[in-house]
Amino acid sequence: MTSPQDPPPGDDPSRREAQWASQQPPPGPPLPPPYEQAPYAQSGQKPAGQLLSIIAFVCAAISLLFIPILFGLAGIGLGIAGHTRGETLGKWAAITSGVTMILGMVIGFIVVSNMNA
Repeated sequence: MTSPQDPPPGDDPSRREAQWASQQPPPGPPLPPPYEQAPYAQSGQKPAGQLLSIIAFVCAAISLLFIPILFGLAGIGLGIAGHTRGETLGKWAAITSGVTMILGMVIGFIVVSNMNA
């Protein structure tokens, strides 16, 4: 019978030590943490930039002459959405849309009141 300190038959202790030594990382400075990409750059996609703000400015310009309530509110909503996403022009697009919506309603009121006169 074998004692618990004896290796199993066919097992060479020097070979085990050589395998263990080859699995250890080489001594040296610690490795830096792995590189992680920003969440918006996954799968080759680029961030949208100022897209919502630009569309809000277009809605602001349209609301000056056509359906001010619809396009003005759409511009305000897009400007606020752009601002919450971090677009620098989002706040200004929402403000511009609100102002042009009011101006568009005033212009519309003037045009309609002059048509009936």
